[in-house]
Amino acid sequence: MQKQIIIGILMAIAPSTFGANASDSVRTMTLKDCMEYAISNSTRIRISETTVDDARIARRDAILAALTPQVDASASAGYNFGRSIDPQTNTYFNTTSFSNSYSISAGITLFNGFQAVNNMRVSKTSLAISRTEQEQAEADICLAVMEAYYNVVYYCRLCQLFDEQIATARTALDKMLRQEEIGQKSRADVIQLEADLADREYDLVSTRQMRDEQIMTLSDLMFFPMDEQFMVDTTMPVAAADNQTEDEIVNYALGNNPNVKIANWRAENARRELSTARWQLLPRLSANAGWSTGYFTYQGVEGDSFGSQFHNNGGEYVGVSLSIPIFNRLNRYSEISRKRNSYARANAELDQKNRETESAVRKAFNECRTALAAYQQACKKTEIQQEAYQLNQKRMEQGLISGLEYQTAVNNYLKTKSDDMKSLFTYLIKQSVLKYYSGVEYVNQL
Repeated sequence: MQKQIIIGILMAIAPSTFGANASDSVRTMTLKDCMEYAISNSTRIRISETTVDDARIARRDAILAALTPQVDASASAGYNFGRSIDPQTNTYFNTTSFSNSYSISAGITLFNGFQAVNNMRVSKTSLAISRTEQEQAEADICLAVMEAYYNVVYYCRLCQLFDEQIATARTALDKMLRQEEIGQKSRADVIQLEADLADREYDLVSTRQMRDEQIMTLSDLMFFPMDEQFMVDTTMPVAAADNQTEDEIVNYALGNNPNVKIANWRAENARRELSTARWQLLPRLSANAGWSTGYFTYQGVEGDSFGSQFHNNGGEYVGVSLSIPIFNRLNRYSEISRKRNSYARANAELDQKNRETESAVRKAFNECRTALAAYQQACKKTEIQQEAYQLNQKRMEQGLISGLEYQTAVNNYLKTKSDDMKSLFTYLIKQSVLKYYSGVEYVNQL
């Protein structure tokens, strides 16, 4: 039957009841469920979503700035109480007057050194960077959840193992006490078994404390509500070897790893910004057009109606302007130098990311291969120690070995079982990291 445990704050308070009264209404969560829950509720992901939204807005603004004109409209009204110029006769007068004007204008840049075009490309790449950074954050969260999840399973299985050993030690102690009563065993043998039982109970308490710490770590990584509970499957997973070669994984990672892709995009953006800075030495060309009208009246003088003046005073204009940069205290040349340095820095960072990624993949491959070998060896050792433990247990029951010899056999058995589980989870984590470098997301591996 599949073994499960309840996780919650109450378990940290009363670890002895951990998993004892699991309610059917409590949700059972696998490793994949924990990863998906963490991704859906992590504050880090919510922060990255706002960054992606900002990049999407910047992308929209860059497109609009490149392809659409800027349109402005204005209206004004005012009284003049002093000397002013009559707009109809162009002569001075001192009569109080009222003026009202309306205008609308539009302008578009025809050429500005391809700045608008490059800004569109940069904003597109920046949006891709933001999305990839969010994917990287999800991967980091999944890996952290996986490590905490396997730690919880490991300590829970270890607690179960110590529970079994405590029950066995108590049975052996009871039998030893009866043998002492009839003179078959000495008091020293009884004390030895009592000390062994105390050691097992102490190990169980310490293991429960480690388990509770990992429970809190997993709960925090998932951002799970503190006042709710969930269940985790503690069934031991099955390990399987991969067939991909080291070079295949390295080649794929160098072209598809998020860190490398982000470094590539940043280098490309730096190149475009350098190109834009160089083009700023050329003239700028822009076009504009507009329409305006107005209304004017004297105090005490009856003039043309508002509708008549609004129609008759209307005027349109259209124009083209050319701006030629001559001297601006070498600001443009300084900007080119800064962008050139940024481009060189981005290329150096790209080379660094390529090297780091290749090194990380080769290290992960070697660690995965080593972990698999260690797990296989631990399995063989466990089989041998388990057989030795069963034989020594029978010999202990028959009174053929001392309590000290039996305690040594038990310790060896517990250590090999612990090493077996630890090596399995280590291999599973290393294997998942290698699969991630191969292009399989952590969530999709389960």
